[in-house]
Amino acid sequence: MVQMLGGQAVVQTLLSLGARSGFGVPGESYLAVLDAFYDAPDFRFIGCRNEGGAAFMAEAWAKLTGEVGLCFVTRGPGATNASIGVHTAMQASTPVLLFVGQVGLEHQGREAFQELDYRQVFGPIAKYATEITDVSRIPEIICRAWSMAISGRPGPVVVALPEDVLTQSAEIAIPTVPILAPKSAVVAADLEQLAARLQSAQRPVILVGGGRWDAQDRSALLACAHKLNVPVVTGFRYHDLFDNTDPLFVGEAGVGMTANTKRVLTEADVVLAVNLRFGEMTTDAFTLFGANRGEQWIAQSHRSGDEFHKYVAPNLSMISDPAPLLHGLKARLEAADMRQDLAWAKSARAGFKAAQTATAQPSPVDMGVVTSTVQTLLPADAIVTNGAGNFAIWPNKFLQFSEHQRLLAPQSGAMGYGLPAAIAAKVEYPERCVLCFAGDGDFQMNCQELGAALQADARPIVLIVNNGSYGTIRMHQERHFPWRVSGTEIINPDFSALARAYGFHGERVERTEEFADAFSRALASPTGAVLDLNVASEAITPGMTIKELHSLSEG
Repeated sequence: MVQMLGGQAVVQTLLSLGARSGFGVPGESYLAVLDAFYDAPDFRFIGCRNEGGAAFMAEAWAKLTGEVGLCFVTRGPGATNASIGVHTAMQASTPVLLFVGQVGLEHQGREAFQELDYRQVFGPIAKYATEITDVSRIPEIICRAWSMAISGRPGPVVVALPEDVLTQSAEIAIPTVPILAPKSAVVAADLEQLAARLQSAQRPVILVGGGRWDAQDRSALLACAHKLNVPVVTGFRYHDLFDNTDPLFVGEAGVGMTANTKRVLTEADVVLAVNLRFGEMTTDAFTLFGANRGEQWIAQSHRSGDEFHKYVAPNLSMISDPAPLLHGLKARLEAADMRQDLAWAKSARAGFKAAQTATAQPSPVDMGVVTSTVQTLLPADAIVTNGAGNFAIWPNKFLQFSEHQRLLAPQSGAMGYGLPAAIAAKVEYPERCVLCFAGDGDFQMNCQELGAALQADARPIVLIVNNGSYGTIRMHQERHFPWRVSGTEIINPDFSALARAYGFHGERVERTEEFADAFSRALASPTGAVLDLNVASEAITPGMTIKELHSLSEG
């Protein structure tokens, strides 16, 4: 037991749990925590420019490292700004702790300045939301929050810190026992049933997704897929879970699902879904895997039993981490000859590769050529990030992620995610190439975080797909209200000048043939780089122009 202030107890507890980095915007409501950081030189606090950007950074860092992401924001406006990151962490199953300053206990219940009830505000979008009202219980409550964030289906937990509790003193015992996520393994009888089904299947498929895949999980997936000769489909924005260059990778089940991917998932007689929740994107707007699926047999494994029967009724439900399930399955099939599945896998792979070629784009800068160039020049351990918008189709559909490359992208469809995520990745891995794809509207949601990048010396490369439009909304607008453009045009600043103002290398790329050299300069730049790409709004999607949308509406 040591006498300490509440703010010190928060920081010392986090350090005891292995915390190394956190992201936030300072605020008077948690000054005592900031003061405690001063005496914790091994903890890196990344000061951000907006709480939404800070929360995105914490989520992306957690997704990348497999550790708990930490975010610190002030009360009221700070908390509501940060809520976008909480929602993103929830939908992506990412373990994040959001610490929110709160008005003092003596002022609560009076609608004090910036007062909110954080249990009510965050209850629907967090795994758990609580408030510390007793300084002596700080370690207990933080340990519980940490455990909840990493257990079962991982997710965000919100902890409110009343200002007066942080400045109170008490005899406090800092925990010394590490908190590890409980591991679960599938029961033998279920493994036997699953192995028998897969052995007799003619068109099986493995569908993977969800949070907290570690190196052991990925290795187990690769080994099991190759033992079975089963095509692998990843869930929405999880296609870095499996080497895209592997002959068994056949695509991503997400927004704009390709005809081939949908065919594979529809025609499969056995579906093994590993660590995946069957959401809207994975099920093609809840049209796949439902009660009308016929004889299709589905096995679903997940860390949490709460994820079964939300929409899909699996024939077999298994609570398990990915690695025990996949290693156990492979072991039961060691003596089996699974070569009969090769034709099915080859057909699925051929369909995937056919969809990788983009048509020529009616644009000064052709994003098909850009993406192909990036594919060629991108280092083997690069980290790619993106936010939300039609521009994201290019990295998500036309880049193939090799074994050591990573993708950080929002399951929630949140604009503004890509740049903060790229900064967080560069904080953790300064030696690796980090590349952010951003739309012009998407970039401006958090472009001020270039300041955080400058301060932290964590400078990624940013490609701005600049078409002067909120492209996704413009696409829907032209489809439903053709020729009536309203609210979707954007007048943009000089992005290259903005980049240079923040100490980045900045260039405007006017024509396709300029890109390769510009990207090479960006890769070589020690200051990070922003490339502003001149893209026509007419090229609204990789496969559809505005003119073609108009033709559809006329028809």
